[in-house]
Amino acid sequence: MVENMPKTIDPNILMAGTVGAVVVFAIIIFILIYSLSKKNPTSELEDSKTTEDIESDLQVSLEKGKSKAHSGDRDSFLGGLSKSRGLLGRSFEKIFGSGIDEAVLEEVEEALLTADVGVQTSLSLVEMLREQGTKKSGPELREILRKELRSLLDEDQPLEITDNQPHVIVLIGVNGSGKTTTIGKLAHRLIQEGKTVMMAAGDTFRAGAIDQLRVWAERTGAEFISSAPGADPASVIYNALEAAKSKNIDVLLCDTAGRLQAQQALMEELGKVMRVIKKVIPDAPHETLLVLDATIGQNALSQAKGFMKVAPISGIALTKLDGTAKGGIVLAVKKELGIPVKLVGLGEGLDDLRDFQADLFIEALFPEGEE
Repeated sequence: MVENMPKTIDPNILMAGTVGAVVVFAIIIFILIYSLSKKNPTSELEDSKTTEDIESDLQVSLEKGKSKAHSGDRDSFLGGLSKSRGLLGRSFEKIFGSGIDEAVLEEVEEALLTADVGVQTSLSLVEMLREQGTKKSGPELREILRKELRSLLDEDQPLEITDNQPHVIVLIGVNGSGKTTTIGKLAHRLIQEGKTVMMAAGDTFRAGAIDQLRVWAERTGAEFISSAPGADPASVIYNALEAAKSKNIDVLLCDTAGRLQAQQALMEELGKVMRVIKKVIPDAPHETLLVLDATIGQNALSQAKGFMKVAPISGIALTKLDGTAKGGIVLAVKKELGIPVKLVGLGEGLDDLRDFQADLFIEALFPEGEE
């Protein structure tokens, strides 16, 4: 007779199965945590900053600002675009000096693309040089190039503060673009001009963003409106608008969550903020600045196109130009987006946020008479 199989499970087998399940579960949890931590490394870095870290960073900016307070716009552009000038200069000086051949033109094209001038603009500039190269001298080619580049840029459109009280400026952009720092530097500049300024901490999504903006407000002398982390951003902006009106504040600078354009829920939140602003002040915001990091080059264009779907962007604040050779992104922004670059970050000092000036931009890339 065949004996029936035992109905109980061997304890050793049960233990082994349990341990295996725990190990698999732990691996899954680790992968999920690791993936989430990599979704926005810049945001994680910013979140880890303590108030002391922020104050230390700002103090460095203050000291650098003091040393450059009296430098002119031309010096700022020349210094801030030195890396871009170095990249382009090495290739173009061969044309200006020894003439044109196909090998040099290929090098020039590569330099233009590396500087993020854009494919179509780069190709048209190279073709122009190919046609003119056999007819013109080096100095003449330099002047032709300067005029060609300048023609790609419209007349300057500097940031202008109207007599509206408050003049509402909304700043948008992804984490790490330099948005909060731009707000701080802009507040410093406006206060130096005699304006009263209020900051609204509308970035309630990222931990530490409120403290970061509060430090900027304290150091620059701006008024400050905030709420608890996780609060409704539109509510914060509404309270700031009412406070700015009651106090006759000249300029209200509204921070917003540093969102990725692919995060639909957060983009909808930005749309809600814009609607609330218009309910309180129908002709506001008077300026909506998209802050773009120049170091990411062409990727900044895809960011801009996403934001353009939900916000009436009136200008670009292009940060960190001093830290990259991708200065040609200024040309690409204008050609592909049709939005004026109004502000540029040319250094770490408080006074290094400058109005964009096309003539100085071209001069900084190709200084007249420089060998």
